[in-house]
Amino acid sequence: MRVRLGTVLSALPTALMLLAGQPVVGEQLTPDELRATAHQALRIGAPEQAYAYSRALLQRDPNDRQAHLIHSRAARTLGRFDEAKSAAKSAWALSTTDEQKFASSMVMAQALSSSGQRTMAQWWLRRAVEHAPNDDLSRLAIRDFKYVRARNPWLTRLSFSVTPDSNINNGSSQRSSFLNYRLSEAIYGQPVEYQLGGTALALSGVEYSLGLTTRYRFRETPTRAHDVIFTTDLRAYTLSSEAKSLAPTAKASDFAFASYTLGYGQRGMNFERRGEYRFVVDLGQSWYGGNEYARFARLSLGQTYQLQRGRQINARIAGERQWGVTRSDQDTVRADLSYTLPLSGGTILWTNLTGAVGTSNVAADEFTEIGLRAQLVFAKPVFGATAQLGLWARNRDYDVSPHSRDGRQEDKFEADFTLIFNQIDYYGFNPTMRVSASRTDSNIALYDAKRFGVNFGIQSAF
Repeated sequence: MRVRLGTVLSALPTALMLLAGQPVVGEQLTPDELRATAHQALRIGAPEQAYAYSRALLQRDPNDRQAHLIHSRAARTLGRFDEAKSAAKSAWALSTTDEQKFASSMVMAQALSSSGQRTMAQWWLRRAVEHAPNDDLSRLAIRDFKYVRARNPWLTRLSFSVTPDSNINNGSSQRSSFLNYRLSEAIYGQPVEYQLGGTALALSGVEYSLGLTTRYRFRETPTRAHDVIFTTDLRAYTLSSEAKSLAPTAKASDFAFASYTLGYGQRGMNFERRGEYRFVVDLGQSWYGGNEYARFARLSLGQTYQLQRGRQINARIAGERQWGVTRSDQDTVRADLSYTLPLSGGTILWTNLTGAVGTSNVAADEFTEIGLRAQLVFAKPVFGATAQLGLWARNRDYDVSPHSRDGRQEDKFEADFTLIFNQIDYYGFNPTMRVSASRTDSNIALYDAKRFGVNFGIQSAF
């Protein structure tokens, strides 16, 4: 209904009389007409009138869902945020259809965002996406979600996965290995082979993983951002019946892992906005099997640069100092260089070359490493899902090993295939499935390993 400003203003005395509980003398607007008049008042920038009309409607009927929506929008514009949130909550409680729930969610998100509660606003916008009655309204809610997220100093990413795995403890795939060569040759005059058992063998089971990264952006300019970052990685396991028979004394909690880090990050635009640098420094601690494992400090510096036709190059160098509690101290320096190349048809190829050097107070833990990884993100869906294929090869060399005069050499190969089921959406999250297989070949049988796992997880759709 199109209502002129004069009609809106002329209805104000009627609304005030209704609020006061006085009988209306002369011509009276019906509830439908008053709702339409209140909507028009919001459209023309007269929130005071819309606020008064909505109060009149709610005085008449406290379960008037549309009146609650109008009241929330008007109160928000007037800066009465608690009242706006309360009215939006009442509208949500009265909503029964997807269309009604969508409208209530959007209004609640607006009230929360205006009051500074942007993280909660993002949750209500996910609700709006879930109940959007059509694709156009879904895209509108996603657009608003991205707008709020970009202005939210808090950003939290949560991941959860369940992975049946053939080797949860990274145990050996061989049944025997050789004793410490110095000890065995000193006693027996030659290398001595022994049988592997218990937790030295690969044990199958299920991994449950929970990851959380949250950052608070405490300072931002058009080209720079400063963040405080907290991350946690938690992993728990259950053992299969086969694993229990191989290692009767082992408990799943023996392999539980947890790590927590707190740090500072800075990122900024450079190279005439074609590049972005990243600087992160953090401190953390890890636990293994319920016991303190190591404390660490890390520093990394990265640079991304956009080339022509969607190509991108990224370089990173990182250093980590680890103070062992139940393992040796270690310093590691790692460098990465990656290149992203769009292929014909929309498929994207990503390649990465990495190298690392580790030094330690225990000679057997010092190593050099080089690795190469490639990943394809296919343009066309596979089984209705976005598909990714990854291949990885790595060589690691330890100059010293107690098990061999020649040191220890390892070649590891891994392949993984990931499906992201975009057509299945719940509150803006998609299920994922990742199948991975790896093999580690070592000159020392103790370190030979095979691993196969199927990971089921979730990730945000936007």
